[in-house]
Amino acid sequence: MFVLPWLWAVFTVVAAAAQTARNAMQRSLTGTLGTIGATHVRFLYGLPFALIFLCLVKLALPGAGFTMRPVFFAWTLVGAVAQIAATALMLAAMQERSFVVTTAYTKLEPVLVALFGVVILGDHLSLWAWLAICIATSGILAMSWRPGTAMSVRPALLGIASAALFGVSAVGFRGAIRALEADSFVLGATTTLVAGLAVQTVLLSGYLALFDRPGLLAILRSWRQSVFAGFLGSFASQFWFLAFALETVAKVRTLALIEVIFAGIVSGAIIKQATSPRDGLGIALIVAGVALLLTMG
Repeated sequence: MFVLPWLWAVFTVVAAAAQTARNAMQRSLTGTLGTIGATHVRFLYGLPFALIFLCLVKLALPGAGFTMRPVFFAWTLVGAVAQIAATALMLAAMQERSFVVTTAYTKLEPVLVALFGVVILGDHLSLWAWLAICIATSGILAMSWRPGTAMSVRPALLGIASAALFGVSAVGFRGAIRALEADSFVLGATTTLVAGLAVQTVLLSGYLALFDRPGLLAILRSWRQSVFAGFLGSFASQFWFLAFALETVAKVRTLALIEVIFAGIVSGAIIKQATSPRDGLGIALIVAGVALLLTMG
């Protein structure tokens, strides 16, 4: 199957834009459902849409198939559980009142995911790609840190652990897509998405049923407000997985840093508010790193 060499970048940009919109939707649900409840919305209400995506793919590619081995389920479980754990650690770090430092450390993900991808999956990265990853990540750090920000060991460690687990999650899902050996990368990505969301839905629903039944009932009652957030979450994940099917997780997650710029545009921080020299430097470094990645990586 012929695939355009730059298609992964298109998928990544679409995924980053959809994720920005999903985050805005989830933010509005946090007040009524709580943090865990708003997070679970992306899994519980995203799964039906992922199943619809899979049905559409099967209709479009009636002859395509895949080979499902135990290793596929192992990779999927790693990706799904790591993503849940990463989110929990990130929220725990933010409760330590070091939000800015935590954010900065979690944005170390591209560097960590590059290391994991090389060691675990055998992904190859050129020297230019490594340089691009470091430049773009330094831009995130420049925007995240502020002079005089209080440093604390515990939230920093939690933030780094969160970034590492987000990296493990991305590597796990790419490993699952590759292990599926599908005839079409679209079928492989979509099938893995359904499997991952199913695992996450079962795990979090079970947790809430045991330890926060009122919270689970609140999620079910708020289905009207949650359906669109679930769709956006599933839509974003669909394009993340399509990108993972075509390119290394390191390149995908580095290009995904443009989500920070998208979020700034949505919030009006870039358009309506004056940009500080530090923010300007950070944006310039992100753009430079992404440009280098796309042209030389």
